[in-house]
Amino acid sequence: MASSRHLALFPIPKYYQKISLPRNTPFLKNKLFIPIERTVVMAVLNASRVVESFYNLKNDPNLACSFFTQLKESGFQHNVDTYAAFVRVLCRWCLDRKLQSLLSEIVGSKESDLGFDITALFEVLSVNSGVLIWVLDMLVKEYVSVGMFDDAIDALFQLKRRGFVPRIMSCNFLMNRLIERGKVDMALAIYGHLKMSGLNPNDYTYGILLKALCRKGNFEEVQDVFREMVEVGVHPNAFTCSTYIEGLCSHKRSDLGYEALRAFRVAKWPIDTFAYTAVIRGFCSEMKLKEAVEVLFDMVYEGVAPDVYIYGALIHAYCKTWNLLQALALHKDMVSNGIKTNCVILSSILQCMCEMGMVSEVVDQFKEFRDLGLFLDKVLYNIVVDALCKLGKLEEAVELLNEMEGRHMPLDVVNYTTLIDGYCLQGKLVDVKNVFQKMKEKGVELDIITYNVLVGGFSRNGLAEEALELLDCMETQGLKPNSTTQNRIFNGLCMAGKLKEAEAFLNTLEDKCLENYSAMVDRCCKGNFTREAYKLFSRLSKQGKLVKKNSCCKLLSSLCLEREYEKAITLLRRMLTFNVEPSQIMYAKLIDAFFQDGDMKRAQWVFDLLVERGWRYEKGSMGV
Repeated sequence: MASSRHLALFPIPKYYQKISLPRNTPFLKNKLFIPIERTVVMAVLNASRVVESFYNLKNDPNLACSFFTQLKESGFQHNVDTYAAFVRVLCRWCLDRKLQSLLSEIVGSKESDLGFDITALFEVLSVNSGVLIWVLDMLVKEYVSVGMFDDAIDALFQLKRRGFVPRIMSCNFLMNRLIERGKVDMALAIYGHLKMSGLNPNDYTYGILLKALCRKGNFEEVQDVFREMVEVGVHPNAFTCSTYIEGLCSHKRSDLGYEALRAFRVAKWPIDTFAYTAVIRGFCSEMKLKEAVEVLFDMVYEGVAPDVYIYGALIHAYCKTWNLLQALALHKDMVSNGIKTNCVILSSILQCMCEMGMVSEVVDQFKEFRDLGLFLDKVLYNIVVDALCKLGKLEEAVELLNEMEGRHMPLDVVNYTTLIDGYCLQGKLVDVKNVFQKMKEKGVELDIITYNVLVGGFSRNGLAEEALELLDCMETQGLKPNSTTQNRIFNGLCMAGKLKEAEAFLNTLEDKCLENYSAMVDRCCKGNFTREAYKLFSRLSKQGKLVKKNSCCKLLSSLCLEREYEKAITLLRRMLTFNVEPSQIMYAKLIDAFFQDGDMKRAQWVFDLLVERGWRYEKGSMGV
């Protein structure tokens, strides 16, 4: 023989048993199968013999699996009959995982490669309804797991067409996943068809139906479902109750959700922690924190222990409202009750401190968390790196980044961007370029946020031309500058006093808007380029455009400071022409300027104009 490699196991016809085998070839028990060569396999095997072999192996599933695999490796082309024979062995021994793996292989293969359509497999298996139902049940799950919902539905209705009712678990699995994918109407339609086919829903089915109706906001139909459950004798489980409560809360009706929870509790229906979680999260999302805390006290009174998710929702909500003391008190209460904190909760607390300007406290609190041995993720580290950068402690920020790498947390674009922003704030552009180079060396690609930080940093430090050069780098990387990028370059040119260049850059923008021009007026006023700001305002107003009201106010203040009263009055009149009502502060600034200049006549004219526009005196209303 050409090779001694053993490739497959199969029944040997008599006329091949005289073939000489390699020395020490093991014979299997009952000697039905022996290792044999590929050439022999291709010569003697046919589908009927393989089917017969699987039948003989029905009591030895492990050997059947090896036989199936070795046949494939030898080049044997399984057909629908051999697949069906193997499937029967797997079903006989309830080998769900192996059956799922086989079906996954079939689903992932082309019909041309398999040599048969999957419906042909159903036909062969239909002689045994138990096997067919089992296979279709597993096939539905496989189709759903790969997002092939139409095929899953077709597989489910294959049973209906053959006069069988599908397993309730398969129906539940399919409908639930459809709802999770946003295909709510499809899930409801399937439920209707299956109900007409004689399907008897269980408590979980009703829970899924309630979920679908709640997603659509059909709360009246939900009441009908509860009534049906009572009529057919299906008792709601915790999932059913929680689903309804969560549905109400997700539609900003947390007060009704809480009422439902209490009503279920009175009716002795099962209420779990998730139901309380849904209500508390609902109140938190509606920023009704007093009510959320009341639910927390209520559940504790009822003997239901709050979990980390409930505390997390409350702490996050208090952090959003900058009620740091209450957030910290809840965190302390959570830990004292033996509930382990997590990075999400700690991030909320530190982020709240940052937003409140408590930058030093962020660093101290982080060190305290670290000393307690708590797990700290990249998000937490980055918050503290940002805090250190804002404090100007860039060396400590770099040390913290090195500590991250030492803890096997590779730095990403967010971490590097935070450090670049810190260097930009300190004007250390050499360090910025070093970080930029390090990112390139480590293969970390810059994103639009990083470029915006770089553009802003160069612009603030008077390197507007370098900022413009970054636009070419962005295009090379396939990134398109957004409005933030453009505004930062524009503001940088204005800050540097390069007004002509700023206007020229503005004119190159395809999507320029009044906000851009308003920003230019603001920058001119801030840089004491009042004349240029007024020229821009005048030119735009003649074109039928008016900059933002706030920009007009800044320009009027600058004109008054430079005693350009005629221009200030012109600005006021043009605003009125555009039906934009000047603020009382603008009137007050003009009146005050004319008083200071001794021009009582003009001061009186502005005051009369203000009264004419409907102003009534209130104490303090004209304070400037």
